[in-house]
Amino acid sequence: MKKILLLSDTHSYIDDRILHYVHEADEVWHAGDIGDLKVTDKIEAIKPLRAVYGNIDDDKARVCFPLHQRFSCEEVSVWITHIGGYPPKYNRNTIEEIKTNPPQLFICGHSHILKVIPDKNNNVLHMNPGAAGKHGFHKVRTMLRFTLSKGKIENLEVIELGKK
Repeated sequence: MKKILLLSDTHSYIDDRILHYVHEADEVWHAGDIGDLKVTDKIEAIKPLRAVYGNIDDDKARVCFPLHQRFSCEEVSVWITHIGGYPPKYNRNTIEEIKTNPPQLFICGHSHILKVIPDKNNNVLHMNPGAAGKHGFHKVRTMLRFTLSKGKIENLEVIELGKK
């Protein structure tokens, strides 16, 4: 079993509240718009990190992190990308792959809107953790926490970090 902390859209912002939850996780996943790499450096100093770059990330982030991450964790197939759309209207860069080779868990950021949507047509669970940073139109900073074990996604929690 692994405890996963999922965040996105930090836009160069990280604080002790985020780091508190980083300490409690086994792995941290970042769905893009990292901003300053000091954010990921602080996370990686504490726990293993998987991340993708987002549309605001510069060439330094794009050298360190890919646009897409596909991997398996605790027998759960995962795909993380920054901009992917939502079920049933995925974007043109992801829809064919979701139809032909769907992950169990599809993770995006970008919208700053926390959403967890089961896609019953493709047997995919879509997650967007909202935004953990202070830049953007969102009012409350959010992240997600869950466990993965033997092919199951369980114990999903919304973490509210307070107003931005």
